[in-house]
Amino acid sequence: MIHMRFTCAVIVAAFCLSATAKNAPKVDFEPPFWWSGMNETSLQIMVHGEGIRDAATEIDAASGARIDSIVRLDSPNYQLVYLNTASVKPGTSVNFKFKIGKTTVKAAYAMRERDGKPHPTFDASDVLYLIMPDRFADGDASNNVVKSMHFPVEVDRTKPNSRHGGDLKGIENHLGYIDSLGVTAIWLNPVLENDMPDGSYHGYATTDYYRVDPRFGTNEEYAGLIAKAHNRGLKVVMDMIFNHSGSKHRWMLDMPSHDWYNHPKGDVMTNFRLSTINDPYVSDYDLDRSVNGWFVPDMPDLNQLNPHVLKYLIQNSIWWIEYSRIDGIRMDTYPYADMLSMASWIRAIHKEYPGYNVVGECWYGEAAGTAFWQDKSRLNLKGRTELPTVMDFPLMLIAPKAFSQTTLPWADGLNEIYNRLSLDYLYEDAQHVLTFLDNHDTDRFLQALPENLNSWKQAVTFLLTSRGIPQIYYGTELLMHGDRKVADGCVRQDVPGGFPGDDHNEFTAAGRSALQNEAFDFLSRLAHWRRGNEAIARGSLKHFMPANGMYVYERKSANRRAIVIMNGNDKEADIDMSVYGEIMHPGDTFTNVITGEKITIAPSMKFAPRATLLLE
Repeated sequence: MIHMRFTCAVIVAAFCLSATAKNAPKVDFEPPFWWSGMNETSLQIMVHGEGIRDAATEIDAASGARIDSIVRLDSPNYQLVYLNTASVKPGTSVNFKFKIGKTTVKAAYAMRERDGKPHPTFDASDVLYLIMPDRFADGDASNNVVKSMHFPVEVDRTKPNSRHGGDLKGIENHLGYIDSLGVTAIWLNPVLENDMPDGSYHGYATTDYYRVDPRFGTNEEYAGLIAKAHNRGLKVVMDMIFNHSGSKHRWMLDMPSHDWYNHPKGDVMTNFRLSTINDPYVSDYDLDRSVNGWFVPDMPDLNQLNPHVLKYLIQNSIWWIEYSRIDGIRMDTYPYADMLSMASWIRAIHKEYPGYNVVGECWYGEAAGTAFWQDKSRLNLKGRTELPTVMDFPLMLIAPKAFSQTTLPWADGLNEIYNRLSLDYLYEDAQHVLTFLDNHDTDRFLQALPENLNSWKQAVTFLLTSRGIPQIYYGTELLMHGDRKVADGCVRQDVPGGFPGDDHNEFTAAGRSALQNEAFDFLSRLAHWRRGNEAIARGSLKHFMPANGMYVYERKSANRRAIVIMNGNDKEADIDMSVYGEIMHPGDTFTNVITGEKITIAPSMKFAPRATLLLE
């Protein structure tokens, strides 16, 4: 297991230690190792150990590295060593010597050779499948409770906010299921250590930025899962959180410097008013509460304006990209961190991995607030964010109403979708917008199990055929439903069949109901059709203002096109097709991708209630 806290016994890991005194302090390094051949040659090594701050630090010259500077922080137990790695020889170690009074501690820091292979990333040609690891499947019951952790929380599946035991092995065991669904990328909710009293099964209270939570598995198992996903053609997106850590992180228990966190006493919580960041008239007081206040009492706010904090976070991202070969990053609570510091973070990633995609969680109820955060936005007069992709929360918020199976006034229904997309001029690149119907932080798209799938199919068809990068929340294909009124865990359900003792297995067709199999087969058919489809991934979009409840749009590339027709009415619609003469004419013949039937356009056509056609 690769872990930041190494000792002398771990000689085969990143470094080993020796000392001239029997009770010499143990030290550990973050990052645990690095690579030669990186474009950025300034490497920050955080050294932690009792009394290490005031140690006289030396390295030998054999590796080719040199010390540029040493930073001694407020705590006596941290020292930051900035190495210049421009001339480091591949596969060597940098031999450190720390002199603390009459004691000398020696440590060898490994510099691995960079493999030089390209790092693919995700884009609008992909469909992301979002998984909460604790709730997907338990593939290794032996790691459900880890006694060596500070807070070895018991598994209790009867409680929605307790740990349920899902892990990386459970996901690995079901890669075939994920692949059969037709998605092309997996986004996992955070997998790093959350050693917190309440369990933090969700993963958003990090206590070790270089260690996978042992209740999920090990660093090696995480990298192994990604390799197996890649073998199937599946990408993996890593969820990161740089706005805050968990309150039981070592930094909170022994703060490196007085300004490592914002409001370190925890007496200021965020006001959750992201409008303050866009507001040209904002007071310093309100802006500080938004950006520098703690997210919740258990999640202290990191200070990205501290250059050493920012350097640490930058290197952590690059370490995980290089070590595990993740294909992209989803950054949590993006606007709550310092905007220009996070822009520096993305520039540093792009210096090593040009074109690498990062999606930021920018939770706004309207398009202008979301578009403000996309790189090169004309709405943002405060500076470039460098952020390639933003999340379309405004679309998610209207989706249940837009695709409601209840008769709505003419101004609602599918007009909601038309009106929403008509604001895409606000975005610099609408194809770099992450679209979704729901996720781990929202109510499920389905509030209850539907009697039929007509409206559900319209929502899924739109998600997979409109502009942007679609994300499916795990269980959508199984018609999972519910809301957050009782607890967040109520929309983060276990997948039946993924856990020991389950009485049926919804990972198999035999374990699903007829309606669930209809949903799974529908989503899978569309997602497989979408793979490699240039019209959807990079083509133009033309849509027609809904009339008589009908919404029609075309996706078109140089060599391929598709037309979507939706009847948003609960009754049959008789439609004059001449309205759509720009994209189809009487006599044109298409194949309905959903059913396989041939359809010839007539001057007037009838469409069944809530009908959905996907024509090629």
